[in-house]
Amino acid sequence: MDASSAFQDSLPMTSDALLAQLQDWGIGYVLHDHVPLRTVEDSKAVEADLLVPGQSALRLKNLYLRDRKKRNYLISLHQDREIDLKVLAAQLGAGGLSFGSADRLMEYLGIRPGAVSALAMITGAPKQVRFLLDASAQEADVIYMHPLVNDRTLALPRTDLMRFFERIAVVPEFI
Repeated sequence: MDASSAFQDSLPMTSDALLAQLQDWGIGYVLHDHVPLRTVEDSKAVEADLLVPGQSALRLKNLYLRDRKKRNYLISLHQDREIDLKVLAAQLGAGGLSFGSADRLMEYLGIRPGAVSALAMITGAPKQVRFLLDASAQEADVIYMHPLVNDRTLALPRTDLMRFFERIAVVPEFI
């Protein structure tokens, strides 16, 4: 199975259910449907169709990581930011950071590779996944991310994204 909405019914929370929950909470967003995006390069190919001129926008790439003690991390960074896992591990006090498997990704965040997103913390928070967010998110007007599938992108005003985190009891650690 791929990470598109065609297979969302096999997820613990579907993309449609997430969108309905956001609406119930009064969290604003603009939904964009597009071809499945698997990489930052794929995302950049459709970026011009998504961005609103005059708004400070942040497009994220996401990393699901585990450490030697089997602690889980979701890191959401500016799509062009380079990351050194050894330096990050030192900052976090976490030894041996590595990418989590597809099975663990499903277990802890309820998503498939290719659809990793900060919105997956709706599943990750109760499972003690630690969430780190690029500090530039504090300055962006709009933040773009997948709603649990990779053929949809949400444009969320920063204030609404922060309200989402409050609703799910997540305090982003800015890096």
